[in-house]
Amino acid sequence: MSTAPGTGAGPEDEKKPMEQHINLKVKGQDGNEVFFRIKRSTQLRKLMGAYCDRQSVELNSIAFLFDGRRLRGEQTPDELEMEDGDEIDAMLHQTGGYGSVCQVPECKDAC
Repeated sequence: MSTAPGTGAGPEDEKKPMEQHINLKVKGQDGNEVFFRIKRSTQLRKLMGAYCDRQSVELNSIAFLFDGRRLRGEQTPDELEMEDGDEIDAMLHQTGGYGSVCQVPECKDAC
């Protein structure tokens, strides 16, 4: 017995409609990966806070990036069209940038 495509009996119909949850990976600058499973409608601030707690760092000291763009806490995976298994980069904020400070007397004129 054969069924025509789209009649409800094919393997595609066995797939659930879009999963309510999504698995995301947060990767730190050191290469350490932390995995999260959250609802697609959950604001990312919850994931960000949990990551910072696990890493023992302040939330405001980390920038979270997805596809090269900085994430905001109020955004959701659905809003960003994230897919299961997507990776978020966690980068330490760069502070300073004043310039070089030379402590070696011999090169003081060169600095």
